[in-house]
Amino acid sequence: MSVSGYCSSKILLHSKIFKRKAHIYLLAYSLLKKDYSMHLKIITHEKVVFDENVDEIYTRGVDGEFGILKNHVPIMSALDIGVTHIKQGENTKCFTTMGGVLQFKDDECIILTTTAECGDDIDVTRAKEALRRAKERLEDKDAAIDAKRAEAAVARAMARLKATLNN
Repeated sequence: MSVSGYCSSKILLHSKIFKRKAHIYLLAYSLLKKDYSMHLKIITHEKVVFDENVDEIYTRGVDGEFGILKNHVPIMSALDIGVTHIKQGENTKCFTTMGGVLQFKDDECIILTTTAECGDDIDVTRAKEALRRAKERLEDKDAAIDAKRAEAAVARAMARLKATLNN
């Protein structure tokens, strides 16, 4: 190997090390800066239920539960009846989402759903009563009840109760 070839390979090695160190420094800086926020909108056909910056989103899709952090790959998912957990710093908010669609792209998340309620706004006694009635309808074998509708009513009532427990 010639002297010039040796020097150029050393320079190349040092530039790779520098790039790696620079990447580590940038990662450490972003962790110290704690800028994890992304924007979330929860929208129903009546109103915008939630429109703020958040750090983490955890929700239930039709294929199972998943979480989203800042810089997540773009995703579009059909949502199931369940609870959406939102972390803002040390605070956690829970919303019931009754199905719908979630789209995440460029640190913007939009949830379109038929109904969404904040866990703080749900009346616990009313939700427990709805769960009791839904379970009675599901267990009643004599009545001509659509089983799928009764199961959906149970799922909705349970989601509402879970949202109140987590807030």
